[in-house]
Amino acid sequence: MNNEKDKKIWLQYVLFVLGLFVASMGVAFSAKAGLGTSPVSAIPFSVSLVNKTLSFGGWLNLLSVIQITVQVALLRKKCKPVEIIIQTVLAFVYGYMTNFSCYLISPITVRTYPMQFLMMLLGCLVLAFGIWIQLKGGVAMLPGEAMNRAISQVTHKKYENIKIFFDVFYISVAAAICLIFTGHLKGVREGSIIAAFLVGTIIKGLNRIFARHNGKR
Repeated sequence: MNNEKDKKIWLQYVLFVLGLFVASMGVAFSAKAGLGTSPVSAIPFSVSLVNKTLSFGGWLNLLSVIQITVQVALLRKKCKPVEIIIQTVLAFVYGYMTNFSCYLISPITVRTYPMQFLMMLLGCLVLAFGIWIQLKGGVAMLPGEAMNRAISQVTHKKYENIKIFFDVFYISVAAAICLIFTGHLKGVREGSIIAAFLVGTIIKGLNRIFARHNGKR
């Protein structure tokens, strides 16, 4: 019995790590497209342009700490300490994975706007698939997605809808920061806005396909 349980746990971790890497590839494709940073990184990137106290990665880590704090405040006794620790570690590991993913696709050259747009769409699809795999692994998530899940659990709203809301929120705040302090948009373009709506919608579609497939069994 324990062996079966151990196998299940290991499979969940394998799924999660796979989802983490797939998600990092999605971010890499989006970055390669050059049509705007992903929603969750939009605020840290914008702040790093106007405040050099921390690097872009430093502000991204600070946002992760805030997202983890929100989870703890919402879930309280239901919060799993081990998962919180894992999330904190993953906030740094994910950065290295993203750098590696960017290296893997570095030979790809994107010269025209149609190619940029297709690359951006591919990034959204891959990112959504990676997040969906993480959800199915059910072990841990990156702080941003885990915060969305915690809010979903507390409010009883669909996770995908919570994600779309916060993606739009991140982009709106990032755009405001750029316009107020620099006078122009940088790192927030049409790709960011499309991703805010598309990634959550794709996850919703994957959930429906998965539910329909399981229902036939």
